Amino acid sequence: MALENNRSALKKMQRPRLYEQLMQQILAFVETEQLGPGDHLPAERDLAVQLGVSRATVAQALVALEVLGVIDVQHGTGAVLVYRPHIATVLRQLREHESRLPDIVEARSTLEVKLASLAAMRRTEEDLERITRALDVMSEEVAAGGRGERGDELFHKAITAAAKSSVLQQLMTFISEMVLETRIESLGQPGRPEMSLASHRRIFEAIQDQDARGAADAMLEHINLVSDVALLKRED
Repeated sequence: MALENNRSALKKMQRPRLYEQLMQQILAFVETEQLGPGDHLPAERDLAVQLGVSRATVAQALVALEVLGVIDVQHGTGAVLVYRPHIATVLRQLREHESRLPDIVEARSTLEVKLASLAAMRRTEEDLERITRALDVMSEEVAAGGRGERGDELFHKAITAAAKSSVLQQLMTFISEMVLETRIESLGQPGRPEMSLASHRRIFEAIQDQDARGAADAMLEHINLVSDVALLKRED
């Protein structure tokens, strides 16, 4: 009986995901090569060949490092080291980020769905122009091979402004840094920028038509889409 009780208290250990292992290897490379702030990491293609994994997995590891502020990734320049951290520190920060992701998703679902509904009821022609400009910015970024972070940020700010709710706007400002984490992570997923842009356009169409229910539904669908990130998935 005691043995059975002990077994029931044991929990199955979760294996580190592949991209987490790659993060550790990349950081070990940084340490071995004594890279410092401003130094470039090898290109994704080169890292994939050297590590024997797919470019998609390497990209996910780099996105995680970018979310944690270790590197800065710009289209056309690649990954640049911001600072050289201890591996244990980065892994702890990754766990902390992972644990708060569901709460960030929950907050966005609560706030932004309501904001979209209010925007559909209260938007002005000036608001529609602001949202359109944000869509144009993101479209241009994505067409140029970028992830569209700036256009994405402008779009959601424009929706918030169109809702004309000072309290909800303050709440969005309060969680803006946390939303930035999810923005970088989501738009770093393969094919996600194009999908997110299409999702933005559906939200805009509902707001333009003053369809409050449609705008809310489109925003909820969008939040569900952008919240589908590797950190919330466990490998068996």
